[in-house]
Parts: sequence; C-alpha cells; structure tokens
Amino acid sequence: MHNIKLSPEIIERSRQHRGREHLFQGLDPAKTAHLIVDMQVGFLAPGAAVEIPMAREIVGNVNKTSALVRDAGGLNVYLRYTYDENEPVNWSFWYDVISSPEAKERSRGAFTRGADGFEIWPGMDVQPQDEILDKTRFSGFVPGTCDLDSLLEKRGIETVIVSGTMTNCCSESTARDAAQRNYKVIFMADGNATLTDDEHNATLNNMQALFAEVMTVDQLAALLAGSTERCA
Repeated sequence: MHNIKLSPEIIERSRQHRGREHLFQGLDPAKTAHLIVDMQVGFLAPGAAVEIPMAREIVGNVNKTSALVRDAGGLNVYLRYTYDENEPVNWSFWYDVISSPEAKERSRGAFTRGADGFEIWPGMDVQPQDEILDKTRFSGFVPGTCDLDSLLEKRGIETVIVSGTMTNCCSESTARDAAQRNYKVIFMADGNATLTDDEHNATLNNMQALFAEVMTVDQLAALLAGSTERCA
C-alpha cells in the first residue's frame, strides 16, 4: 500500500479556503456513484503491458468501497481504458506524439476490446447491478469518448467517489473533470494506486487543495454510516 502523506500546510490552506475542515457532513447514497477507474488485467497482472504493481494491493479497499456504496443504495461504475482505432476522433497526440511506436503497440495489444488486458481484473467484485463503461481517454468525462456523464445525469448523481489506477493519470483526470462539471468529488487515498509514493501523494495533495475531499475507506464508511442513520 502507498505510504500516504498529506501536507499539513495544504490541509490547513484548504480548510481556510473552504471555511470548514471537511466538505461532507453526509452523503445522499441515492445520488452517489463510485467510479472504479481502469482496474483491468492490462494494469494489474504481473508482467502486464502497463503493470502497476501497487494496484493489486488496493483491490480489497476498492471492493470494500464498492460494497459500502452498493449496500447504501448508490451506484458503482467500472471504467475500462480502451484502445479504439475506429473511434471518430483518434487520440493522435497521445499515441503518435507522446508515445513511441512500441508504447502505442503495447496499448493496442492490451486494451483493444477482446484482448486479455482489456478485461476487468478477476479480483474485482463486479455485481449485476453495477455499470461498466468503456473510455478512450484518461478521463471518463471527455465528450464523445465515454457515456459516463450522461449515465450519471440520468441517474441523478451529484457526488462521485473516485478509486482505481493510475492515481496521477486516469483517476486524477476523471476527478478533475468531475469537479469542473459540478459533481462533488471524494478521492480515495487508500483506494488509488500508481507507480511511486511521490506521484501518489502529489495527486492527493492536488485533490485536497483544489478538487476533492481526500478520504480513506474507513472515513468513507463512517460518513456513509452517519448518512444512513440520519435517513433512518
């Protein structure tokens, strides 16, 4: 598990900006969605094309978050990173400028629909009532590349909880875009993973400073429990 370090200075700065210590006093579970980002074989399997070893260590916490949300009456949405050469607007900047030909081929081989790497990691607790959506960008909110925003709008979702991998890439991109679409955002400190503690903590501090409430799974459990008691 990552060694989590939130800066006391950033915590205090965010408290002063918000006028309170915590953004959330409670949640309406029916208006809450847990976004599980890219927990796929291509990221989690040993020796995978884009292996994130730490992602295997957060599986339990991500599943616990899903169970908490599901049991409270919220929505779980699994997002799958997808390589799609036939999409209307190809992501040429990432694949043809940022990526080497070898890196592009790894993505093609791992994340094309039907490839082994494309599938959700077998250890994830996917239930029939959960949603699964494909996305062709880091963020699930890029127009024309994923149906996430329209799904959440149809379901009346106001708050999103973000977990998955990579902390500083697809998880962070999705959380940032969610905040700018007026969703209230919770970012899981112990339910996201990337390659190094430094990268992980840099994102957690950015989230806390500007985009989200950073929480552990135990803190989320307490928040949801309190919300359920108030609704009883």
